[in-house]
Amino acid sequence: MRIGRWAGDTDTGRRRLRNEDAFVCEPPLFAVADGMGGARAGEIAARLTAAALEEVGVETKGEQGVTAMIVEANRRVWERALADPATAGMGTTVTAALVDTDSGTVAIGHVGDSRAYRMRGGSLEQLTTDHSLVAELVSSGVLTPEEAERHPQRSAITRALGTEPTVEVEVLTIDCEPGDLYLLCSDGLPTMLADGAIAATLEAAEGDPAVAAEALVVAANQQGGEDNITVVLFELAEGDAPAAEPARADTPGSDPGSDPTSVEPAQTAPTQEAAEASEVDLRKHGAGPGGRLTAIASIVAVLVIGALALYWGISK
Repeated sequence: MRIGRWAGDTDTGRRRLRNEDAFVCEPPLFAVADGMGGARAGEIAARLTAAALEEVGVETKGEQGVTAMIVEANRRVWERALADPATAGMGTTVTAALVDTDSGTVAIGHVGDSRAYRMRGGSLEQLTTDHSLVAELVSSGVLTPEEAERHPQRSAITRALGTEPTVEVEVLTIDCEPGDLYLLCSDGLPTMLADGAIAATLEAAEGDPAVAAEALVVAANQQGGEDNITVVLFELAEGDAPAAEPARADTPGSDPGSDPTSVEPAQTAPTQEAAEASEVDLRKHGAGPGGRLTAIASIVAVLVIGALALYWGISK
């Protein structure tokens, strides 16, 4: 068994001004992170996490390996927040998949409400359980899944990376089969698309990760794009041939020569990790076009309407 095609895509969405997601496609490692925090802190947390996963995950395998990667990422984010008051309180979700083709397994490490799915034989299965308030309420029977989708606190998470000196990582090992397609995503995707719509989009893409990645982002934006949207897909194939070249799913109209979400290194006690994170390329981090412009246009429209209303009231 081998890793076949893979792809990743990220987009600001239609409501956010900034993209605080990050992703990694460095076989056998795949990951998504959804940052949170004031100003640009969420971006920094996600980028630090992505950089740590890549660095630590070079020669590691299995549940122990994926746990070690996430624990190291937690240390870097926590220590950066302590050293730089501007990033105090920042954190991120993370879902990382580490493929071991020798054993035919995928080890998944998970903190927060980013998700991992598997598409097998036309059936989509959510592999991870959200570390969120509504997930706990559904599990305890207080809410139905339908009520959880509309709950005002559906974005509140109960576990995050980087907010404490230690982190509890949920890990699981999945047995692979040739033809499996795995999807990692930030919550900006399932917030907009139900599992049935995600499965239909993957089916329509006929197993092509690049086509599926772009289609999922487009579909989520068509449903409102309320949050940043990030997806990573990879397939398992028969044989022992080297992995295929990565299929990058660029959003149409994006400029591959610039990174709209690049973060300048902090002036307060900059660290080596921060420098590394600031140089990670656009393939792993970057807002897609459209979402930011839409949000800015909406804000300008509200300000204009407010000014006109104020003028009308004064003239009366």
